[in-house]
Amino acid sequence: MVQKIAIIGGGIVGSTAAYYLSQGEYANFEVSMFDEGIGQATKAAAGIISPWLSKRRNKKWFRLASDGAELVAKIAQETKMNDVAYANNGTIITRKNKESLDELYKIALEREKNNPQMGSVQYISKDEIKNLIPIIKNSPYDGLFVPGGSRIDGNLYCQHLLNIAMKRNLSIYKGKVKLINDNQILYKGKIFTFDKIILATGAWSKEILANLKINLNLRPQKGQLIELRIANNEFINKMPVMMPESEYDFIPVGREKLIIGATHDNDQGFDLKHEKSVDIALVKTANNLINNVKANDIILSKVGTRAYTDDFSPFLGMIPGHPSLFIGTGLGSSGLTTGPIVSKLIVDLIKNKKIDLNQYQKPISTYIN
Repeated sequence: MVQKIAIIGGGIVGSTAAYYLSQGEYANFEVSMFDEGIGQATKAAAGIISPWLSKRRNKKWFRLASDGAELVAKIAQETKMNDVAYANNGTIITRKNKESLDELYKIALEREKNNPQMGSVQYISKDEIKNLIPIIKNSPYDGLFVPGGSRIDGNLYCQHLLNIAMKRNLSIYKGKVKLINDNQILYKGKIFTFDKIILATGAWSKEILANLKINLNLRPQKGQLIELRIANNEFINKMPVMMPESEYDFIPVGREKLIIGATHDNDQGFDLKHEKSVDIALVKTANNLINNVKANDIILSKVGTRAYTDDFSPFLGMIPGHPSLFIGTGLGSSGLTTGPIVSKLIVDLIKNKKIDLNQYQKPISTYIN
């Protein structure tokens, strides 16, 4: 019997869910995606997949993020994703003083034992950083090189997976929807009925569930980044990404293109207005590493909204008391790393596979009232 599945939201959670529902016995599923496409964190994001040296004490989050990093690499390989959407070029993490760097190295050695994908982490000098990233003129600090680190373009990643799913069992509808009940969606004046509904609505999940009197522990965070054109550097997409201490992330991607960002603004709610003052701050960061970067070098600015819980942990699963509703949200700034595995776990639940969510999160009731 064919199950009719709805996915609300076409970001990293929604697109990866669509991909997994199009694999294997995909004829068992008829999948419809409803996507307004406004404010998605994914479509505004190009990020770094390198969670292993995080100092977060939340072991469940670390398990989710490290398994997520492994899964993203697997998806990229099995779908033949190009190196503009995803590339394993390594990650450089710098620190101002040697004591902090040594402390980070000890963490790396301990985590290498159970996370082989991160590779063998090595110290890297200021001069070696310049050799690996020739566009850098000023590298004030030494760092660590993480071979398993990667970078990802969220928008290209999503479109790549959606293109695969659309060839099999996915239909996409553009526009806003209203959730009427556990099985029905109102779209452009017409009611659609489904066996299961996946809410991949990020920071907007509170809004869409309000009609069902379901409240989430969730808040929005605004993020803005810039893309710069760096002339005469056609091999920029082969360079590693860098996470400089006290600076915004530095992501060489594509041809002659460099991404700086993204910001974290907790006070502007769902405001998606582009701010020129933020562009200026990001250009200043770029100039700390590269000479003569100007505002005129900005190709475009992107603004998106992330979803955060009070304890900064993602959550996923069936909404208690609503067996047809599934959700995955609260990804925060790790969304490009954790989003794909959140999606896969949701699809596994829909396919009635036995999985242990306790290894990845607190009980889902922690985040839902």
